Amino acid sequence: MLRAAADSRPTRRSTPSTWLVVALACAGQFLVVLDVSVVNVALPSMRADLHMSGSGLQWVVNAYAIAFAGFMLLGGRAGDLYGRKRMFLVGLALFTLASLAGGLAREGWELLAARAAQGLGAAVLAPSTLTILTAAVPEGGARARAIATWTAVGAGGGAAGGLVGGLLVDGLSWRWVLLINVPIGAVVLLGALRLLPESRAGDRRRLDLPGALLVTSGLGALAYGISQTEAAGWTAAVTLVPLIAGLVLIGLFLWVEARTAAPLMPLALFGRRAVSSANAAMFVCGSAMFCMWYFMTLYAQNVLGYSPLEAGLALVPSSLAVVGGSKLAPRLMRIAGERTVAVLGTAVAVAGFAWQSTITSDGAYLTAIMFPGILMMLGAGLAATPLAALATSGAPAGEAGLVSGLINTSRTMGGSLGLAVMSTIAAARTRGSADPVALTEGYALAFRASALVLGAGAVLMAVWLPRWTKTL
Repeated sequence: MLRAAADSRPTRRSTPSTWLVVALACAGQFLVVLDVSVVNVALPSMRADLHMSGSGLQWVVNAYAIAFAGFMLLGGRAGDLYGRKRMFLVGLALFTLASLAGGLAREGWELLAARAAQGLGAAVLAPSTLTILTAAVPEGGARARAIATWTAVGAGGGAAGGLVGGLLVDGLSWRWVLLINVPIGAVVLLGALRLLPESRAGDRRRLDLPGALLVTSGLGALAYGISQTEAAGWTAAVTLVPLIAGLVLIGLFLWVEARTAAPLMPLALFGRRAVSSANAAMFVCGSAMFCMWYFMTLYAQNVLGYSPLEAGLALVPSSLAVVGGSKLAPRLMRIAGERTVAVLGTAVAVAGFAWQSTITSDGAYLTAIMFPGILMMLGAGLAATPLAALATSGAPAGEAGLVSGLINTSRTMGGSLGLAVMSTIAAARTRGSADPVALTEGYALAFRASALVLGAGAVLMAVWLPRWTKTL
């Protein structure tokens, strides 16, 4: 009897509690999303130290975002085939090593290469975080709450980036916005290695590497072509060639996916209304909301004269708002359904972006940053949870990683292209001037354009999203 009792104790320890699995998955998601935004506050310091151009500065953000978006579907499929825990560990290890390389960079190109490698690691890691979570929590109200926690932690990572970056840049240097990932990544890696359960779809189909390379190259070419319009216009060869190449590469990607035996993105998935509509909505929302932290931190530092720490502190209320919106969403979803909550959240965000577009070069904190920021991020939190729940509802076990990767891909793909577009719109109004009034006009125009994009997204959701699913 004593022996039987002794044998049972390791078994209990080897099966971690659900909350611990959710916590580790959320920790991985926090790191991934944090690095989308944490560099924003450090951009002026990076530019001065590494002598980067204004367009090069945009690529500190977009090198990460494009690699993240382009390879995320591959990461999701790899998790299905080779094990979600294994891909979580591989992605986190690559992400941590790339963070170390970026923090030690001495040239602009070294920083951009490290950011792209970070994005690749994040693309392998991120789909596994949601898949591990959904595998640990049964479908229903508990899963909706777990997804809300995952969304809130991810949103909080993006929102906290400004504060964390400000503290590190002011207290140490811009390099620590990347180096801080090394000890945190190591701790999460050790915890995941010991505690996360393994799961996979069970088949051994090949990975669609050509598809991943095509979609990533296509996204990069499109973003580069859009960024060239600022200096050369839309009709110059330096603009048209990458734009055309990007469209051709995306077309080839769709052609390959329709014909390969093991596609990276099975087009049949989009025959499900919930999947296709939620991903389209996430793409549109991401194209506008991804830019918020970028322009807000630049406005605070370049126009209002805030220090990096002051800029980070200024965005704390927005950080709390996005977490609050994510946690409030499941309650509203049970009452009104996912579609209604998604549309409501987007409408709140539209109001915030419209308010933000009225900024002036001498704006007061409450009306130029705090209150419009709260509205923008409260709306983002309210909208993201129902869209993620819709996109993953009813996914077969063999496609769980793929569907999880797809929703992240849609958001980040929209964000990377949206940042290129909005940066170009702002720069066209600014015309290269560093004058605070000119910069303010450019940022305001970008916020105005984002409000219009989100308004179109709200209409899209109202017409296309299904109202109720089994996720409640």
